Amino acid sequence: MIALIQRVTQAAVAVEGESIAAIGQGILALVAVERGDGESQADRLLERILGYRIFPDAEDRMNLSVADIGGELLLVSQFTLAADTRKGARPSFTPAAAPEEGRRLFDYFVNQAQQRHPQKVRTGRFGANMQVSLVNDGPVTFHLRVAPE
Repeated sequence: MIALIQRVTQAAVAVEGESIAAIGQGILALVAVERGDGESQADRLLERILGYRIFPDAEDRMNLSVADIGGELLLVSQFTLAADTRKGARPSFTPAAAPEEGRRLFDYFVNQAQQRHPQKVRTGRFGANMQVSLVNDGPVTFHLRVAPE
């Protein structure tokens, strides 16, 4: 599984002009499921996101996690992160999980996040054409990947 995480002061998702989710300070995570991923990859990726130290401490060093600061999470499915872009002018989506499996694992990921980080998790809409807006704080952006075993 892959996540592109961004430290934000605010982020929101709209579908067809309607706001469906918004957060304040926290992490916007764009999440992709790859072929061969399972619940263990989802669990490990969530553990990394919740524990990744990207928020400043009192000395302005990145020493605090989203869990440490009580920040919010906005989880948005984005299968294009799994694209193979090594050749040509058009991405190949062969590495991405099939839509049904992608939805199942993304839903599992969200459910686990809601259990581990209660009342601070919002989501986009799987498979929808979404408009994502954010204020990236820093900017701070990281690419996290948990490969299938």
